[in-house]
Amino acid sequence: MTDTPAQDPNQANPQASQPAGPPSIRVLAQYIKDLSFENPGLFGAQQGNSAPEIELGIDVKVEPGPPADAVFSVELRLSARAKRQENVVFICELVYAGVVELLDARREDVEPMLLIECPRLLFPFARRIIADITREGGHPPLMIDPIDFVGLYRQQRQRAEAEAAGQQPAS
Repeated sequence: MTDTPAQDPNQANPQASQPAGPPSIRVLAQYIKDLSFENPGLFGAQQGNSAPEIELGIDVKVEPGPPADAVFSVELRLSARAKRQENVVFICELVYAGVVELLDARREDVEPMLLIECPRLLFPFARRIIADITREGGHPPLMIDPIDFVGLYRQQRQRAEAEAAGQQPAS
């Protein structure tokens, strides 16, 4: 005999919708999903006195896991293109992914956690891979400056809202 009444399993559990604690992220796996390094201008790069101009591209992509789970795949996509005058020195493209589980996340917390906090966790590892691969390619290591993922998130939101409103996004 128990002191608590039996709960009907068909009724919704009010505690199930309430987070048990502060939202958190559990990284289940992280890995290199795709890596490409092209080195067409190494010989010409050694001839120049000036540092090459670096064009950096950053993107974040999220894919949900099984519908019943709070598991997601988050991809941090980094591309770096080094040019000296019109000559390409090197091109490096990396997709670094993490499989994450969101714990105790409210619905309004999910998008910022996936598009800000998860890339922030993955970035140091991706940065190190880019630095290592450019060094191994015969160049000084490319040390990417820290990325403002909050600003990137806001830009993506503004762009999506502008497209939804049928306007051209501001660049």
